[in-house]
Amino acid sequence: MERVTVYTARYCAWCDAARELFRRKRVYIDEVDVTGDHVMREKLIAMTGGARTVPQIWIGNRYIGGFRDLVRLDEDGQLDALLGLTGSRAAAMESP
Repeated sequence: MERVTVYTARYCAWCDAARELFRRKRVYIDEVDVTGDHVMREKLIAMTGGARTVPQIWIGNRYIGGFRDLVRLDEDGQLDALLGLTGSRAAAMESP
């Protein structure tokens, strides 16, 4: 399974939604809270090519983008493959 890194802030509902999506998929995330950390925020802006919002998400070394980008990948059926979820594990997550 690929390592997932999510840059978040405490006050962010989209960050909560991203955490919940990964939780439902039973994927552990490395979370980096940038709340109040101006140096890390500037670094994050540079890392993303200018994105100023959170969450900002990486799967392995691949930059995914924000929450909407994450959802788009999931809806298009690409997220599980990027995460390395295959076969019975992916199917088990589909059930209620």
